Amino acid sequence: MEPDVPARVYKPTAEKNNHAAVIFVHGAGYLQNAHNWWSGYYREYMFHNVLVDNGYTVLDIDYRASKGYGRDWRTGIYRYMGGKDLSDQVDGRKYLIEQCGVDSNRVGMYGGSYGGFISIMAMLTTDKFPCAAAIRSVTDWAHYNHEYTSNILNTPVLDSIAYRRSSPIYFAENLKGKLLMLHGMVDDNVQYQDVVRLSQRFIELGKEDWDLVGYPVEPHGFKESTSWTDEYKRIFKLFQETLR
Repeated sequence: MEPDVPARVYKPTAEKNNHAAVIFVHGAGYLQNAHNWWSGYYREYMFHNVLVDNGYTVLDIDYRASKGYGRDWRTGIYRYMGGKDLSDQVDGRKYLIEQCGVDSNRVGMYGGSYGGFISIMAMLTTDKFPCAAAIRSVTDWAHYNHEYTSNILNTPVLDSIAYRRSSPIYFAENLKGKLLMLHGMVDDNVQYQDVVRLSQRFIELGKEDWDLVGYPVEPHGFKESTSWTDEYKRIFKLFQETLR
């Protein structure tokens, strides 16, 4: 029996409900965001309320590996990122459809960093989401830092299987729906060339329903308010054009 997945749910009023939904995926993989106090994601909190005001239901899940729920939850992604952590998002979609009256064809996803990684994996390894926005995303774990990945996937030399099944770049041929990628060009955590390599793979495969937006002055955590504004405007436009 699968465990319950803690989450925040933002619901629109009945008058505004458009029967579409957005799932937000928090970053880092191990953060806790569903709790009884204010989230550190204050910009996302504001954006989620904008979405709700426009009729969307928003789901914010503390998926597998999030801290605060014990050892088994924390280690649930060992040797497979994009496994149980992604299936939690898919189960969240099912909850939205069955319990919140959301149209099964109108559930999108977005997130940053690890959340961006999950958003891309959702588009490449499931057929459940018509669109996703991926911010500062890891696309190949073999290109990320050793201190983080070695605790979860071991090393590329010793455990190539874990890296291959966990890295979006190996599933690029499966892209369906619309994928928007947004990335700071001076990212000091997830290097910009990471998303460029995936973009090149999409080009080689003849994929068309994707876009990459680069932010020339931005590191991993954006600094300029104009960049944040531009980013959220583009994500909102994606949802409006694809999910409404």
